[in-house]
Amino acid sequence: MKYARKAAFKVSIMYVFIGAIWVLISDKISRTLAQDRFEVYIFFQQYKGWFFVLTTGIILYGLVYRRAYHLIQSQNELIRKDHELQTSNEHYQSLFKHNPDAVFEISKEGQILSVNPEGEAVTGYSTLQLKEMQIAELTIEEDLDMYHRHFDSVLQGKAAEYELRIMKQDGQRRLLRCSLLPIIVHAEVTGLFMIARDITNYRRDEELMIASEKLSVIGQMAAAVAHEIRNPLTSLRGFVQVMQATKKADDAYLAIMMSEIDRINLISSEMLILGKKQHVSFQKTNVYEVLNQVVVLMEAQANFNNVSLRLEAESKQTIFIMSDPNQLKQVFINIIKNGVEAIVDQGEIIVTLTESQGQAMIQFKDNGIGMSQERINQVGTPFYSTKESGTGLGLAVCFKIIERHKGLLKFESEKGKGTIVTIVIPLAEESYI
Repeated sequence: MKYARKAAFKVSIMYVFIGAIWVLISDKISRTLAQDRFEVYIFFQQYKGWFFVLTTGIILYGLVYRRAYHLIQSQNELIRKDHELQTSNEHYQSLFKHNPDAVFEISKEGQILSVNPEGEAVTGYSTLQLKEMQIAELTIEEDLDMYHRHFDSVLQGKAAEYELRIMKQDGQRRLLRCSLLPIIVHAEVTGLFMIARDITNYRRDEELMIASEKLSVIGQMAAAVAHEIRNPLTSLRGFVQVMQATKKADDAYLAIMMSEIDRINLISSEMLILGKKQHVSFQKTNVYEVLNQVVVLMEAQANFNNVSLRLEAESKQTIFIMSDPNQLKQVFINIIKNGVEAIVDQGEIIVTLTESQGQAMIQFKDNGIGMSQERINQVGTPFYSTKESGTGLGLAVCFKIIERHKGLLKFESEKGKGTIVTIVIPLAEESYI
């Protein structure tokens, strides 16, 4: 209103000023043109008023038209923006109300400002009840510190994801997977959105599935162990029955019985390594020294089978890893032994040690009978073996040991062209060397 009065006053003053100027100028012009001719003076005075009215009318029309045009344009722009705002608000409301997840709008103080229907269903409270509460009031006591920590983090402009347990109105505990998002207006955090999904039933089903899978694996493993141990036990029972009948202890029988007992002991010890996570004492280890000891140890067996075994290394002193040397020897011996047994007549096994990209790489290359892709895919599966007397546990143990050393064990092979076994283990950090 004040602006309107000010604008009207300006227009009035302008009109009076222009009128006064027009009267003064027109009088002077009429006297100049008349030059004591009274008829000319009267004629000019008679029509100058009409000329002023016509001129000012045209000017006022132009000014009013221009102003009205701008006002109408502004009004149309406001209508368009209002329509866009209404459309955007409807989109937001649709996303808010029909979201399958619970959505809470929260103030910087933690007060719930609005909530969608799913939020009501998840908490068991109505919108009016929730608007008088804070999210912290719904959170169980054990999770309050975590909630406040994430809440404070989001107030700094960083989104957060976490799982939160709440207490419904009826006393049920529900587990929610939550996302906290900052509401930023004019580069300032004005509040938060919390988007939550009830995963209580999903988590319970997941735990039941894991438990069922564990029982299934235990059952399969138990069946496999029983099958593997039953064979040597059958042999032992047979020999004991023979000795009971003959009342004699045959040295040949005793040797076979000891062999079968050793086999049961081997299966048991390897199952222990696979079965539970054992404490491993890591120490700085020179990989070359361990490999050299294994090669010297296995050289006699290799020569006995007409197999040449040699070690090649880029460096004999500087490749260090953090490991359990005894477990590492177990892996190397097992791989070399398999390579020797894979060579039919005569051949060679080349062991190489190199360092690449912060890792020690050990390769065992033989020119034995090789393996098909199907066999490679089964390598490391307990109780799967192509050997007549094999248990399939040796390589399974190797995989487990290398995994505990944060390394990688890989097989490459082709039928009739030999096998390459690659072991990659991270180097020891500088502080250990």
